[in-house]
Amino acid sequence: MSYISLVFLDVIVPILILLGVGVILQKKFQFRLRPIANLVTFCFMPAAVFLNIYNAQIELSLLGQLALYLTLFIAILMALANVISRFLNLEKGEETALKNSISLMNSGNYGLPVSQLVFSANPAGVSVQIIVLVVQNLLTFTYGLYNLNSASKPVADIIRELFRLPIIYALLLAILLKVFNTELPNFLMVPIEQLAGGFAAIALILLGMQLESIQLKTFHRVIGWSLFGRLFIGPALALLLIFVLGIEGVIAQSLLIASAFPTSRNTATLALEYDVEPELSAQVVLYSTVLSSLTVTFVIYIAMHMF
Repeated sequence: MSYISLVFLDVIVPILILLGVGVILQKKFQFRLRPIANLVTFCFMPAAVFLNIYNAQIELSLLGQLALYLTLFIAILMALANVISRFLNLEKGEETALKNSISLMNSGNYGLPVSQLVFSANPAGVSVQIIVLVVQNLLTFTYGLYNLNSASKPVADIIRELFRLPIIYALLLAILLKVFNTELPNFLMVPIEQLAGGFAAIALILLGMQLESIQLKTFHRVIGWSLFGRLFIGPALALLLIFVLGIEGVIAQSLLIASAFPTSRNTATLALEYDVEPELSAQVVLYSTVLSSLTVTFVIYIAMHMF
């Protein structure tokens, strides 16, 4: 069996199975998703973020390299999305959907579980993904909200929403403990480890539940360009930047894989909240998540062989 087949079976198929479990459960029971989403965001995800950073061994010299890479990667993707939207002469709502779908990745309940599976023996790879996750959350509640006509919401409110995200505090706490070389007692580590262990399954089942409610309609041209920008241009750009900046090893692997993740589910959630092409954004999330089962497999294969 080829390596790419093994990657698909060992990494992608478990994700698809958990997504399918979520779809089936939602069809049968019609759960209220917001409480489950809050449980993931405010409980399971912070524990996973904290534990991976706490256990990781990342050299401080790499942080500057990561910051430069992420700044260039995000800025170029934003510029590219803007050029495409102008070229297509899109209406305001369609333009917003396109920009957010290309720039905002599902680094949380898709990307982090994938990284945990791929880098199960190397916490540094997961730690890089966590840094990408934090940056993506910052981007979602700044650039993403700005695209959704955030003038309707005061800047102070947006900032407050940003600082409500517990992963930021989990990240800062883990960094402080590492800086001061502080070990947590076992009675604290055990529940954190148990919560972190449940994150991947709960997050992927929740994503499946969310996808179950998305209705497929006419294949809008924005969807095709969004898929092209997020799933193909994203990894190609990442690979170029990795070579230009001279990034190597597990850091290069993690960054390349992170660039291939599908459109963030938050694009659909925010579009619904602000009533800006919610159906179009939801369809982009569905199509990109399904197609990513193939593209992410290929990118993982490339990352493991090239670096």
